[in-house]
Amino acid sequence: MSRFAKILEQQYGIPTVGAAAETMVKYGTGYDFLYTNGMPIRYVAIPFPVAGQPASVHKRYVEGIDPHSGKPMMTAIIDALTQPLTEQEKFAGIPPEAEPEPRLLKPDTEENLHRLFKDKDWTDYNPIILPTEERVAAMLKGTSHKPDEVVNTINWPGGARALTVEKAAVTAVMAGAKPEYFPLILAIATQVPFGNSTSSMANMIVVNGPVVKEIGMNAGTNAMGPHNDVNAVIGRTFTLMSKTVGNLHSGVTTWSTLGSNLQYNNLTIAENEEKMPEGWEALHVQMGFKPGDSVVTIGTGWTYISSVGEVQRAYPPQNLIRDYMRSLTAIGSSATIIMDPTVAALLKETQGFNTKKDFSTWLSGNVEKTAASFWGNGVVSTSFASVAMQGLEPYASWYKLPPDTLIKPFNNPRGIQVLVVGGAIQTTWFVTDFRLGRGVLVDDWR
Repeated sequence: MSRFAKILEQQYGIPTVGAAAETMVKYGTGYDFLYTNGMPIRYVAIPFPVAGQPASVHKRYVEGIDPHSGKPMMTAIIDALTQPLTEQEKFAGIPPEAEPEPRLLKPDTEENLHRLFKDKDWTDYNPIILPTEERVAAMLKGTSHKPDEVVNTINWPGGARALTVEKAAVTAVMAGAKPEYFPLILAIATQVPFGNSTSSMANMIVVNGPVVKEIGMNAGTNAMGPHNDVNAVIGRTFTLMSKTVGNLHSGVTTWSTLGSNLQYNNLTIAENEEKMPEGWEALHVQMGFKPGDSVVTIGTGWTYISSVGEVQRAYPPQNLIRDYMRSLTAIGSSATIIMDPTVAALLKETQGFNTKKDFSTWLSGNVEKTAASFWGNGVVSTSFASVAMQGLEPYASWYKLPPDTLIKPFNNPRGIQVLVVGGAIQTTWFVTDFRLGRGVLVDDWR
């Protein structure tokens, strides 16, 4: 919102007042003002909740008191548009706390250094390995890339902060990684920071190719549980990089109401390529990579639903998965299905889905939900109601439908990904609304 206000003021000369939730106003007048937008933007605070409330509640908000200033809402808006800048709003320069941290910390006891890392919010509050020069140097031997090479320039929230190979090595040490994991960690570093919003957004990390066996990732039994060093550590580095170089700190730059437990290791999994049915291609091959390439793919989403029990012959697995998918938002037609190899085998051998694409296409044409259910999700309505009113299809037509009308919101089969993971022990699966991005070649970071 501050970005739009800035454009209106700077490019078009139109005075603006931003309206946001009270927590976001604190961000806008605090961190965002000091480090990001470079200009004073005035705000009024809108009480929450907003989504799903009747017009009478919205009217009461507008006619009520601005929680930010304590003035009547309309008075606060007029004052913000007309009163001259305060001395605080005229602030220019770099705040003292914006000075970069030194490359090396002063020597101290192990106990004090662990406390410092927690006090700085540089950890996930689980024990870390202190990143000494010697340990970081050893980690750097896992790649041919120079320590000062910039892997990723992070522009949000604020900044253009450079994530270098050395900084990635620091977090890899903190997470407990080994040098042989480091090329994969560098590939993941190109996608930092993790997804975050006021809702419970999280990430998924999917690894394919020879690197899975090379470093000992678990793609089989208990692949999604806390039973493998590599899976746990690799996912943890993404969180630590996001909090340190990515500058994601609760109540300062992130404002998620509930947060997500998945952010501890970011649902890090490897696809069980050996157990896939014949004709089913691995995720990276579907994306255009070669079978022998090592690739990592990052996904962002919210919803993660586990199946309750095993498949029964009386009700085909595709029908159960379809039923579960009705709970997903269907934003951008995105879904990622994580299934045990036994489910994949049933889908091919007894139901005739010869490829993953066949199954995605079937789901696209068979998952239905009511228009009311689709638009009833606040993230969906915030994202697509405006474009629906502008005439963009299919949202424009869906927006006009009676509430009980069934629609097929997964209208793009390419947005539905299927992953085969697990030990072939039980016919279970997860359905998620995670949207997978473009894969990153791990071999580029060796």
